[in-house]
Amino acid sequence: MVTKYRRKVLNNEISDYLKNHFIRLLEPKGMTVEEWNHDGDHIHLLFRSVPNIDLSKAINRYKSVSSRFVKQDFSQIKQYLWKEMFWSRSYCLLTTGGASIETIRQYIESQGMK
Repeated sequence: MVTKYRRKVLNNEISDYLKNHFIRLLEPKGMTVEEWNHDGDHIHLLFRSVPNIDLSKAINRYKSVSSRFVKQDFSQIKQYLWKEMFWSRSYCLLTTGGASIETIRQYIESQGMK
């Protein structure tokens, strides 16, 4: 998931805050966080999901709710994102396919490291 205008507003504190909201909102629906990491302008997330959940609706709901909360609780973000949206409208959702979970986990863990 990418921040609006690709603004580099994500730090460890905000990332942890967003992760906690993901867990609070989506774990009861059957989505479990496996790995979470961020760069300044996007989140990498590996999760497991029950097969009967509509992933696009769940992600869009999360983005809507978390956008409101993060802009409310981290008011300094408003100087970079002056409109209501925190997240870009788009996101990339991929299945793990033939790659092992460990390979994907290592990729996500390496994000943000230079």
